[in-house]
Amino acid sequence: MSKVVPLKINYKTIEDFKKFREYGLEELSMLEDLEANMIEDGANSPFFGVYDDEKLVGRMSLYKVEAKYDKYFDPPEGYYELFKLEVLPEYRGKRIGSMLVKYAKSLGHPIKTNARNGSRNFWLKMGFSPVKYDPIRDRGENPYIWHPDGF
Repeated sequence: MSKVVPLKINYKTIEDFKKFREYGLEELSMLEDLEANMIEDGANSPFFGVYDDEKLVGRMSLYKVEAKYDKYFDPPEGYYELFKLEVLPEYRGKRIGSMLVKYAKSLGHPIKTNARNGSRNFWLKMGFSPVKYDPIRDRGENPYIWHPDGF
């Protein structure tokens, strides 16, 4: 478990994702996302993960959002939307989630995510700030943002 790697979009990854679905919440299931994005093995993947030997133990997706769609940063700019961060239960507390978020931050772009219940302290520790809730913009989400310049 030494680094974050882009996940190949193939049938082996689909099988790996099924293991998360057994443990994770339904809204965290990336299986449907993966199947919808099934493309050539070498293409750019929005999915990233951490392996323990050959076992996928942590994962997330990062989608680039263009500045013209930005409703979180002022002035508007392109950012990454970090979705579906999940670590298998037996690997929690081993800094795998932190490793995935640090990888996303190393890309040098602002990041927006939606904090799940009970994850507030994790996102604060990772340097994210809660966004003032806007019912029209956020539609029940709990957005947190991070900016490489610290604002």
